[in-house]
Amino acid sequence: MSTDALVARALTCLPGTAADPALAEPVEGMVLTRHPEPTTWTATVYDPVICLILQGQKETAVGDRSIGLSAGDALVVSHDLPVVARITQAEPGRPYLAVIVALDTTLLRRLSDQVGDVPFEDTELHALAAHRADPGLVEALSRYLALAANPVEARVLLPLVRQEVHLRLLMAPNGGMLRQLLRQGSHASQIARAIRHLRENFRGPVSIPELASRVGMSPSSLHKHFKAVTSTTPLQYLKELRLLEARRLLSEGEHTVSTAAYAVGYESPNQFSREYSRKFGVPPRMDRAVAART
Repeated sequence: MSTDALVARALTCLPGTAADPALAEPVEGMVLTRHPEPTTWTATVYDPVICLILQGQKETAVGDRSIGLSAGDALVVSHDLPVVARITQAEPGRPYLAVIVALDTTLLRRLSDQVGDVPFEDTELHALAAHRADPGLVEALSRYLALAANPVEARVLLPLVRQEVHLRLLMAPNGGMLRQLLRQGSHASQIARAIRHLRENFRGPVSIPELASRVGMSPSSLHKHFKAVTSTTPLQYLKELRLLEARRLLSEGEHTVSTAAYAVGYESPNQFSREYSRKFGVPPRMDRAVAART
């Protein structure tokens, strides 16, 4: 099935018209998103996913790495990443449209054990990578989405279709980061453990030497390989997590700027306000005021 045919199928699974923004989960583990117009930069944390662009264009950036995506491109995210993203091409008659599937590391590891070693180039491996989707992956995603029309088939076939999607990603020539992630003791797996610790403990004090020791690396090696995999540093990653969580807290309207700063691990509300303003383009008090009015 071509991406054009997948577009038609996806649109039938989304509420409203092509001129309406929409988000839906037609099948467990798969999300469809539609935007009728370009957007400004939005900061968020990507969990490990495969995202196939069906229509429009998008730009995603992490650290000093930026990737432009067009229809037919597949974005693979192997590690949890704080990113900024924006839709650069979309219009009501031809909205931005994408299909997103969450990646299951346990399933990837089981498949990796079954297929054995697959050679790959051990260079230029990034946690955020894009490539033209091959026909096999498009077909697998199409079968995945088709399960939305038949709940009985979905109960039986969903595990098999998800397995195929994961296998095709694992076996792809540019699936090197996913395969390296599964290697015990690899730099990718060590960085994944470091990321997990940061995500679980970002609200408290974090010592980079202790983090490096925890994952079996020296501080200099952690910095080097963290940067190579994620295009950012451990401290920058930590700051991104704190600022994103602070913005979420402020949007709920129950925190002052100071209490939000302390809640995410800042010791100085003034430093928090400066870094928040640089990150989001507005001071936290303005976001807090908007939340208070809604």
